[in-house]
Amino acid sequence: MNDQNKGFQKEEAPKTAQGAQSTTSTWKRLLAKKWVFPATYMAAAAIILTLMWVYQDAGTKTVSQEDLGIKVSSSDKATDSTKAPDGAVAVNAQTETIQWPVKDRTLVDVSIPFYDTNATNEVKQTAMIQYNDQLTPHTAIDLKAKDGAAFEVLAALSGKVTAVEQNPVVGSLVEITHSNGLISVYQSLSEVKVAKGAEVKKGDIIAKAGRNEFEKEDGVHLHFEVRQVSDNAAVNPETLLNAKQ
Repeated sequence: MNDQNKGFQKEEAPKTAQGAQSTTSTWKRLLAKKWVFPATYMAAAAIILTLMWVYQDAGTKTVSQEDLGIKVSSSDKATDSTKAPDGAVAVNAQTETIQWPVKDRTLVDVSIPFYDTNATNEVKQTAMIQYNDQLTPHTAIDLKAKDGAAFEVLAALSGKVTAVEQNPVVGSLVEITHSNGLISVYQSLSEVKVAKGAEVKKGDIIAKAGRNEFEKEDGVHLHFEVRQVSDNAAVNPETLLNAKQ
């Protein structure tokens, strides 16, 4: 039996070697073909792109606050419902309109108007300020109480207080910069109630009307000025004010 097994093994060995040589030759013939490497490259690229797509899709999955265990109030859910389908928040708030910087417009008069180059000569003359023997065009409107008393000065628009100064000529000054590209300036003040850097809302009390040297003959009044952020050009406040307020 041993001799037979040895003979069997000897006979089988050449077949195994021959089979290996045959397999190697098949691979060599396959790899020798021109289309093998491009096809292999394209298959590998397709697999990589598929894996990247699956990874990105998983990474963009949105996790809600409730998924994280954060309680969401009904008001928060109502806010979320106002969002557009593409995730953009719907803007419902209207642009804020400028208001007269006083509580009651009927209790004050425009004592000195804005100097408008298109106005009549008579109006232009009333809009000139004489200071140190010089005439200067008035770049604001002055508001004065009909009874001559001091009155509260209000923020004409919401914004950030960007300056609070005490000037020897124009008196106490407050400057507020607004998000709509305008700056409102309040001069000839007393009892200033805001500080630089503070956020104020439209209608907030910022000071009281007072006196200054530049418009000394005007007595107790408010010098109200509006300028553009872009070029610091003065704008006639009366063209911006809401007539209903």
